[in-house]
Amino acid sequence: MVYNKRIEAAGLPGNATPIFSGKQKIMQQLLIKLFIMLVFVYCSSRVLAQSNAKALNVDEAIQTAIANNKNITVAVMDEKIALSNYKQTEAIHLPQVSISYTALVTDNPLNAFGLKLQQSKITQNDFDPAVLNNPAARSDFMTRLDLLQPIINMDRNYQRKAALKQTEVYQYKTQRIKEYITYQVQQAYLQLQLAYEGKKVLEEALQTVKAMSKYTGDRYAQGLLQKSDVLNVEVQVKTTETNIEESKSNIANASDYLSLLMNLPAGTVYTAAPLSLSAVNATDSLPATRADFKAMERALQSYNLSIESSKKSFLPRLNAFANYQLNDSKVLGFGANAYMAGLQLSWDIFKGYQRKNTISTQTLERNKIAEELVKQKEESNTELQRTKRQLADAKYKMEQQQLSIQLADEALRILQNRYTQGLVNTTDVLNAQTQLSQQKLLYQQAVYSTNLTNAYLQFLTSK
Repeated sequence: MVYNKRIEAAGLPGNATPIFSGKQKIMQQLLIKLFIMLVFVYCSSRVLAQSNAKALNVDEAIQTAIANNKNITVAVMDEKIALSNYKQTEAIHLPQVSISYTALVTDNPLNAFGLKLQQSKITQNDFDPAVLNNPAARSDFMTRLDLLQPIINMDRNYQRKAALKQTEVYQYKTQRIKEYITYQVQQAYLQLQLAYEGKKVLEEALQTVKAMSKYTGDRYAQGLLQKSDVLNVEVQVKTTETNIEESKSNIANASDYLSLLMNLPAGTVYTAAPLSLSAVNATDSLPATRADFKAMERALQSYNLSIESSKKSFLPRLNAFANYQLNDSKVLGFGANAYMAGLQLSWDIFKGYQRKNTISTQTLERNKIAEELVKQKEESNTELQRTKRQLADAKYKMEQQQLSIQLADEALRILQNRYTQGLVNTTDVLNAQTQLSQQKLLYQQAVYSTNLTNAYLQFLTSK
């Protein structure tokens, strides 16, 4: 009250006594201008934020999410790792080549004689027992090229087949993750649509309440209504305005969640298509070719091949080998040369029950995967039946809400007519308006639930 009096005193003509001094009046005017500028900036930012809203449809959101989502990126990396592991098994068919250069010195009688023999420098004097028993230090510089060519390794052949099945496992996992991200984007987009529909319903209610507020104010000015009627309508106006602001926050939250799924920076507000009942593309039964089922089936096949590989390790292996070497007593000398080539047949007859226990462990792991697959199918079938019942309930609720909107709208119309005739009080009309808004919101929620259930049903039955 004191502040208001001071403002009035500062704006009075010269015959009034000012309360503020000249500097105080200048400061006050600056504060008022600053306040007005801040209000203008705030309002401009709100308008600008609404004008910068970006249009987005659900197909575009799904495509962007599949291209950029981090979960899919990680799944693709796992897929590439599995493919790289498979390519490592190409070594079971390709030759292995290595080259080495070795320098050594020794006075060991056997090694010294052998090195001189490798260098093709043996003479008659080297067979003197004194020289043989007490040779001088002998140096050798050897360049060697080794070649190993696998021929028959049955266990490694099955390891390669198991690695190939692992690549298929991760391919199906990536596909299932993409399907789940698609469902998440559909859910987020439906939430955005529901937020916009809720805002629309509230704005329609606000227009109705404001019209009623004007009518009530006019009747009050004529002395036909009480002050409490005007206040009740004003409370309803403020409540509706508050709810509209909350709906704007819901729109921003849904937009940020969509940006997160699409791996885009937060802060962009998206506009969505009007919420309407979507078509059902799902099947009525659980497909056996669903990506997660196929992934587990490929994992089972991979385990079977690994078990077969362990069994084949009991068989002998056949490999070819060859080497070519150059020996000299001088650094970077390449005096004498020799080669050796041959075939090696090896057979690990007994390795302390290691292979037997390995097979037992792999069999248990394979059986565990088989049980998990059966469990996954049973749970998915139960979830499918529950979702189908939930869809039927959502459709029924949507039909009921349509009837409820018609009844609530007619009730409001009747009460408004009677209100203009002075037959009902303001509270009855406000309650009827609130009831109509609630029924409209419930209807939009029923449409949202129906579409979301359809999307989840499509996710459950995707092939």
